Amino acid sequence: MGTPELISPRSPRVAAARRLARRAVRGRERRFIAEGPQAVREAVAHRAGGEPTLTELFTTAEAAGRHGDLVAAARAAGARVHTAAPEVLASIAQTVTPQGLVGVCRFLDSPFEEITAARPRLVAVLAHVRDPGNAGTVLRCADAAGADAVVLTDASVDLYNPKAVRASVGSVFHLPVAVGVPVGRAVSGLREAGLRVLAADGAGDRDLDRELDEGTMGSPTAWVFGNEAWGLPEETRALADAVVKVPIHGKAESLNLATAAAVCLYGSARAQRASGGCRSVTTS
Repeated sequence: MGTPELISPRSPRVAAARRLARRAVRGRERRFIAEGPQAVREAVAHRAGGEPTLTELFTTAEAAGRHGDLVAAARAAGARVHTAAPEVLASIAQTVTPQGLVGVCRFLDSPFEEITAARPRLVAVLAHVRDPGNAGTVLRCADAAGADAVVLTDASVDLYNPKAVRASVGSVFHLPVAVGVPVGRAVSGLREAGLRVLAADGAGDRDLDRELDEGTMGSPTAWVFGNEAWGLPEETRALADAVVKVPIHGKAESLNLATAAAVCLYGSARAQRASGGCRSVTTS
């Protein structure tokens, strides 16, 4: 079998993929970029609305040699596979040192009503979160903690920002995510679905340790996380059933958003699993 023909840097397919760096184009095309073998692997396995999520794969010849099984799986799943010179792939990718695989994927967000109808037990709500790296990392934390869904409000960053997708390390393909939901609607909808809504804020009058000690964390819970710099505005805190702070036992001034989110989500996950024990992924 001969070497596949390299796609031209002037190809309309290359130009179309490159344009997905812009949010307006992503929204119009309902496509986004997923970079690297981990993200592409998850995209190959994912389906949205009965359709394969991965529609195209750009790969260098070297990466295709290293990840032959993944390239074959992408082709078998119906994706159009293009072999590209490293400089062509770099023009599509959003990283300084691309890993040789760039996928074009269909949007995969879920309607908010589907999330609430599924009666979730643990949900992360990103309200006013503007940094894409933080958004992707919180999504990854929610996935790791076993959350049932993530909600991004209309004041938060685009889920499909390339940096957010990279920071999720594949978790964007693992759990339902609703986007563009007004924060008031998110809170009221989750409360109607039976969840206690907690706002995570360093100025909270409730303490996470005390909540855990008092046994109040085992019920279905939605955590609302705010902006990286200024937290949650008063009007958002007022919507919650309680405002809870992560206690600082040492001398640190505060925790960053992703760290605080991980602590809160794992606190809820541990409380909810207390009667049945915790699932460990540690191997000896």
